[in-house]
Amino acid sequence: MASNNFIDYVKICCRSGRGGAGSHHMFRAKGKPMGGPDGGDGGRGGHIILRGNKQLWTLLHLQYKKHVIAGHGEGGGENLRTGAQGEDIILDVPLGTIARDAETGEIRAEITEDGQKIILTRGGRGGLGNDHFKSSTNQAPTYAQPGEPGQEVWNVLELKLLADVGLVGFPNAGKSTLLSVVSAATPKIADYAFTTLVPNLGVVGYRDYQSFVMADIPGIIEGAAEGKGLGLRFLKHIERNATLLFMIAADSPDIAAEYQVLLNELEQFNPDLLEKRRVLAITKSDMLDEELEAEITATLPQDVPHVFISSITQKNIQKLKDLLWQQIQDARRDDPKPLRHSIWVQKGNDEADEEEYEGDEDELSEDQFD
Repeated sequence: MASNNFIDYVKICCRSGRGGAGSHHMFRAKGKPMGGPDGGDGGRGGHIILRGNKQLWTLLHLQYKKHVIAGHGEGGGENLRTGAQGEDIILDVPLGTIARDAETGEIRAEITEDGQKIILTRGGRGGLGNDHFKSSTNQAPTYAQPGEPGQEVWNVLELKLLADVGLVGFPNAGKSTLLSVVSAATPKIADYAFTTLVPNLGVVGYRDYQSFVMADIPGIIEGAAEGKGLGLRFLKHIERNATLLFMIAADSPDIAAEYQVLLNELEQFNPDLLEKRRVLAITKSDMLDEELEAEITATLPQDVPHVFISSITQKNIQKLKDLLWQQIQDARRDDPKPLRHSIWVQKGNDEADEEEYEGDEDELSEDQFD
């Protein structure tokens, strides 16, 4: 996919609908000249809702949608008729999308499941009709509530790809070639630096019909934290990976030094990345014999498992898969997160059904929702 089609950041104004006014109607009928109040409630304003869609992998479809406006609720009517609710607007987003308040930076929603729905901007409540205000001392109230106003909030939608393994390496380390070999992904491959300009995802088949997801991001170089090369813009796409696969070419003059440079750049971007499990793959090693491999092994850091691979000849590719799979399983046991999320499905009567996911408490509080 062309680089200009990968959009992982959009700023959008969300305006929810205002609630309809309650009615202050008095019932009148033949034989009942003083029937009393029968004003109905106003309908609530439309919400703006985020919905996870696993068929999407970019925010391209929202790039030029700068304003999203939900419908207004209608006013209540006589005979206790409730006004119609405003039309909800549903924004489909790829899994891994985070919504932040553009002014405060506060995270307001996070989408990680297909079909998950979260109200991003809540519509105003409809006003109560005068029927609610009758009492023994006020049997003919003429007062009804106005509807609550909607909200207008600028939100930033930011995509962080969800993958099990993130590839980290210098340009031309063989990341895209590996992804094309172990999955059906077709990243651009060429013999010049920065061939990969946007992240790529691939599903890697494993034993017994199992699989895991691998993410390839553009190569980083020393000084990327200061903006050299393509900078660190795309490193956010490996923040959620269970395992990081460092890839360094066998013809590097100093593999251990390159590995340390990559670690330093990751630390400057987000120190938490150093807490993730790591695997070191020495690529383009099809021309190495056992003696050369032993010499290189002696120079490698001892705190990270390594494997010599060649994507072209398939050397040790299955061994690499086995190692990555084990790391993924260990990471899942150590942090069984799958975050706790709530799926909210709007009902016609303005109630919501909640389905809980197992796991730790999510930062999203339930008072965001109806």
